[in-house]
Amino acid sequence: MPDFREKLSKVKCFLLDMDGTVYLGNKLIGDMKNTLSSIRNSGRRIVFLTNNSSKSAETYREKLRKLDIYDEADDIFTSGMATVEYLSENHPNKSVYLVGTDALKEEWKKAGVPLTEGKADIAVLAFDTTLTYEKLCKLTDLIQGGAEFIATHPDLVCPAEGFSIPDVGSMLEMVYLATGRRPSVICGKPYEAMGKAVARFLGLKKEELLMAGDRLHTDIAFGVKNGFFSLLVYSGEATREDYEKCGMTVDLALNSLNDIVEYL
Repeated sequence: MPDFREKLSKVKCFLLDMDGTVYLGNKLIGDMKNTLSSIRNSGRRIVFLTNNSSKSAETYREKLRKLDIYDEADDIFTSGMATVEYLSENHPNKSVYLVGTDALKEEWKKAGVPLTEGKADIAVLAFDTTLTYEKLCKLTDLIQGGAEFIATHPDLVCPAEGFSIPDVGSMLEMVYLATGRRPSVICGKPYEAMGKAVARFLGLKKEELLMAGDRLHTDIAFGVKNGFFSLLVYSGEATREDYEKCGMTVDLALNSLNDIVEYL
């Protein structure tokens, strides 16, 4: 990785995965508070980036404030927000049936997405921790009736205390078996829809963005596919052995995000 210093010098914004990169559960990884301050003091912006579409951006702000690591100059960007960007860019004014939490629905209404509980042009599956059989039936009815099918992200499971719970990727398999259809677009990491959405949101070029994360097939694949500076950290899911086997080449791999300070 001989050219990473030159690439890093062009970066204006750090896109940071959260769990496994910044914190584990409710515990910060190492001296993360000072690390984030060092990134900001280097003149770079920080955006906390997550595939979890069950929570609003404000919910994440509250958690980061409780951990005392959120600065008002920072931003949150979720796969739910990326999906809103995709819809507004590609399907303005199309009616949308959203399988999602009340928090996500409220966020989408504020963003001007025309949500409906009836017949819809587009059916969207998000990470709905309040999922019911009635919602599933309405979703599959719309999909089989010809509505465009979109998903917020592809994660199979969501980490939880001591175990993992089914996420959108698992639900997509269930919907596929029921309808025979896959989503036409998945907006979250590692797909380009989210990369384009966040670049547009920030008004930056791809070479001005750095993606840091601990998951190879979401965080790192996202950075690589979108042409962002890719920073793999070994503080969460991926190990060095996993990286050596994955077939991707990152710009930089560190034990944790804290180690980036010496390169700023």
